Amino acid sequence: MADLKTIAPSSGAEATAQEVLRTAPLFADLSPAESQYLAQHAERHRFATGELIFSEGDECPGLWLIASGHVRIFKSSPSGREQVLAVEGPGSSVAELPVFDGGNYPASASAADAVVVWFVHKHHFHALCLEHPTVALKVLRVVGRRLRGLVAIIEELSFTTVRSRLASLLLRYARDGQHTPEGPSFALPVNNQELAAHIGTVRELVSRNLSRLQAEGMIRVEGRQVTLLNATALTALLQSSE
Repeated sequence: MADLKTIAPSSGAEATAQEVLRTAPLFADLSPAESQYLAQHAERHRFATGELIFSEGDECPGLWLIASGHVRIFKSSPSGREQVLAVEGPGSSVAELPVFDGGNYPASASAADAVVVWFVHKHHFHALCLEHPTVALKVLRVVGRRLRGLVAIIEELSFTTVRSRLASLLLRYARDGQHTPEGPSFALPVNNQELAAHIGTVRELVSRNLSRLQAEGMIRVEGRQVTLLNATALTALLQSSE
């Protein structure tokens, strides 16, 4: 596991932990006393962009709650290729499953950007669940949502092409982009290597398919700025791969 950089508690640290707990869906129903119990036992950590939070196969000592930034959860192959499973943001929890089943981390996690997380030891979390069973039920819902997401990833990797997976990702990014007379426009949040990790391929194929989509008039790429010139054609790629 990466070295943990714990921030020593200050007069406001406990209040900050409680504020994060109140905004996290997993702990939204806690009473002030229960929230305070977790806050008193929580440890705050900072991770820089790209820094490893934990590695697949490491022993899981507890639950991570994201206060700010984004955590990238991924699997690695022996050759070094990566498959991104999820990117979780503020309010999300990480490592619920191994906290419950007692196993090791099934995947690795790193900071996608500057991250502040609160760590709750599994002993304290188990004690809370015994006193507040609705928290355990919420964990089951979170794990269920993640399982559905993993099934969707398996389906995409098994039954669609790199071209259609890239088109799907571009369309998702465009939802949060700007509307221009030419079409939706957005800045790619990651480089081609990271795009490849999201769609289960290698950087060279991402670059080649971006160039092909641009040559066919579906998109325009200027640095990291992408404009969807023909979103209808991109959507048709998804339908043709079904």
